[in-house]
Amino acid sequence: MSVTTAPASAPAAVRAVTVRSVLHSEWIKIRSVRSSFGSLLAVLVAALGIALAVFPAIGQPEAATGDIDRLYWLYYPMNFVQIAALAFGATAASSEYLNGALRNSLAAVPRRGLFYGAKVAVVAACALVAGVAAGFVMFFTANAFLGEYAVGIGERGALRSCFGAGLYLMLITLFSLGLTFLLRSAVAVLSLLIPFLLLVSFVIGGVSEGAATWLPDRAGQQILFQDPTGPLGPWSGLGVTALSAAAVLLAGWWAVRRRDA
Repeated sequence: MSVTTAPASAPAAVRAVTVRSVLHSEWIKIRSVRSSFGSLLAVLVAALGIALAVFPAIGQPEAATGDIDRLYWLYYPMNFVQIAALAFGATAASSEYLNGALRNSLAAVPRRGLFYGAKVAVVAACALVAGVAAGFVMFFTANAFLGEYAVGIGERGALRSCFGAGLYLMLITLFSLGLTFLLRSAVAVLSLLIPFLLLVSFVIGGVSEGAATWLPDRAGQQILFQDPTGPLGPWSGLGVTALSAAAVLLAGWWAVRRRDA
């Protein structure tokens, strides 16, 4: 009797693993892991906090110089908001490598492609929602202190930039997610990406502005400009970032598929 009941139960367990159930479980992981959920909330907190700290003091004087694109200036907090987005992607992936969590995840979802795809989809959705909200928060908070230099939501590029901020933050979150699955360490990923965003990108830009234009962060942020400069436009620049994120996600998928849990 024991020989006949075991095979009958296995297919039932496999049938229970549906796309909807796996997506739901990935959302529960993000919501229940403090580091992941805290990083996601930090995207919104940084957007509001940095805007309130910067624009009442120097918003109008900087805008008055005319040295910077008036729309791009509204997204100054993005320099810090994107760090929170990177942390969200890294912690969402690295939580799978704590205390054998990945073994448990793959035991529950034996199809590694389904597991990885669901993880990417849920993280992308969360990052997009938080990113778009952060985009509007930065836009309206900055404008509240710019007086005559404010940019109306109906002006050219304004609405595009708000939604584009969300798309950009989603893509760099996925870049961080894929790299963490490849390296299996959030600390290693953040140690690489944060200095790159804060230092290396500007150093390369100082040496060769043309080369820096094609870096994932510089290219993606073209979506925030009212009048982008250089060879990339708003959407082509975002496309460069999307291709970079896709390449790293494929590398992360290779690591999940090939390596032991």
